[in-house]
Amino acid sequence: MILKGTNLKLSFGGLVAVNNVSFEIEEKTIFGIIGPNGAGKTTLFNIISGVYKPQTGTLNFKDKNITNMPIYKRARLGIARTHQIVKPLGELTVIENVMVGACFGKKNYNLKQAQSVALDVINFVGLSSKIFTLANQLNVAFKKRLELARALANEPEILLLDEVLAGLNPKEVDNMLEIILKIKQNGITIIIIEHLMHAIMKISD
Repeated sequence: MILKGTNLKLSFGGLVAVNNVSFEIEEKTIFGIIGPNGAGKTTLFNIISGVYKPQTGTLNFKDKNITNMPIYKRARLGIARTHQIVKPLGELTVIENVMVGACFGKKNYNLKQAQSVALDVINFVGLSSKIFTLANQLNVAFKKRLELARALANEPEILLLDEVLAGLNPKEVDNMLEIILKIKQNGITIIIIEHLMHAIMKISD
């Protein structure tokens, strides 16, 4: 087991966003999370990644208690994520964006090493033709791939994907699903939030 949550709870004032949630996720699997808007899915991701600390409950990564661990330490452990609303650094090129991910991941890469990792990841997600394009000039589908590439450049053991298929047309969805399955084949555990039921049922374990 790579990640275990036990009785996680988080409230904002009188609103209970995550209510006694428990889960166990096996290594090298795809774990799907579904639910209506406002159900607390992204809040759960924020707890796992370290944006929020739960008011009660515990979170364990490989039997290590990370409940109160800050974001940057979780990234160094091997937890990376994408966001529901993609947030590339618009005035930087594709490769510069991905190098940022490499520099702040598990290993302390220098610029040359970060560039090498970035090139590999960019090729993996199919962005080689856009390598020197500014991020703010990309369409939605390519921005999604860039967000994914930046997370992969962290060389994570767990990858949190927050609605990575949202806004994509059917062909783009199929292409992204292929990439996600290849990520799993590379031994990375994936936790995915998605509203496209046919897609999440197709890839989840």
